[in-house]
Amino acid sequence: MLKSDNSLFTKSEKSVIIILSTSIQKGEWYTKMRNNEKFNRIRPLKIWEILQRETDEDHPMGTEKLRAKLMECGIEAHRTTIYEDIKLLNDSGYEIMSRRGRSNQYYVIDRKFSNPEIHILLDAVQASSFITEKKTAELVDKIAQLAGSQKGLVLKKNIVQFNTAKSSNECIYYNVNEIITAINNRQKIIFLYFDYDSNHNRVYRKGGHHYVVSPYATVFDDGHYYIVVYDKRYNTMANYRIDRMDKVEIIEELADMPPEEMQFDIATYKKSLFGMFSGETTEVTIEAHRTLIDAIFDLFGEKVRIISNGEKTVRFTVDVQVSPLFFGWCCSFGERVKLLGPNNIIEQLKEYTEAVKQQYENGE
Repeated sequence: MLKSDNSLFTKSEKSVIIILSTSIQKGEWYTKMRNNEKFNRIRPLKIWEILQRETDEDHPMGTEKLRAKLMECGIEAHRTTIYEDIKLLNDSGYEIMSRRGRSNQYYVIDRKFSNPEIHILLDAVQASSFITEKKTAELVDKIAQLAGSQKGLVLKKNIVQFNTAKSSNECIYYNVNEIITAINNRQKIIFLYFDYDSNHNRVYRKGGHHYVVSPYATVFDDGHYYIVVYDKRYNTMANYRIDRMDKVEIIEELADMPPEEMQFDIATYKKSLFGMFSGETTEVTIEAHRTLIDAIFDLFGEKVRIISNGEKTVRFTVDVQVSPLFFGWCCSFGERVKLLGPNNIIEQLKEYTEAVKQQYENGE
């Protein structure tokens, strides 16, 4: 307020000053109202976000604490306002539970994942060797938060640390994103592929030249993540470990699709593989001791048809991709597994075992 002699201003000047002062006050009021309208719109959503993130049936949040949380976001709220917002949320299908008292307690129990489901996801991430240690820790944090901040802390405390050798390839997320995008858009990808030497240095295959492939699907097997590709030159499918791929890029070239007779259900394809070593798919018949029935179901699935073959043995027929790992599996149970056919695969198994035997002949 101006505290000066009225004679300093004419009557017209005084009128102008009054009009300007009133306009400024109205402008401040209008701005405040606009801000209040904005906060009124976002306040219920912030309440839902806070309660969903920080509460559960064992950790409700009181009205005053909820008001303080809103103030941290720059949003003012009265006790009555919070009550009305929560009623609005419940009416709109956002279920918020309350415990009546001098200060109401509110919490959210509806989660997208149950605690056992989240625990399974946490264990799976920890056991996956293709995810680096750094990204494992980040992903564990994010998955645990699906249970809410309180139960998330409990879940993380109860995690068992797996003795899993983790990949050091920090580009794994980028690789997966490029591969999935290429599969969805039916485009080819280009990449370098490497192994490790005894000093854990990368040794690039093909002398460091790029691979150009048509991605078909991704498969998770025995802690590793693979890409299944179609090779038109040889009319065959091949597999590459994604954590051994480097500089993955999508190229502006349509992917080659396998012929219809080669297209497959990925779950069925995986059952025919041994350690993701691909080979010619062949129907084989195997005789096994009854004590191996569980091992047979674990490897080939519970739908495999097993026929009794006497008091101690069973017989079953499955499609497998014949590779050294398949022969190794046949030998791993000793006399409890016998390959019955076809004859050409039996001959290949004999050659495999003979080569192993020769390796130990004459003490060499």
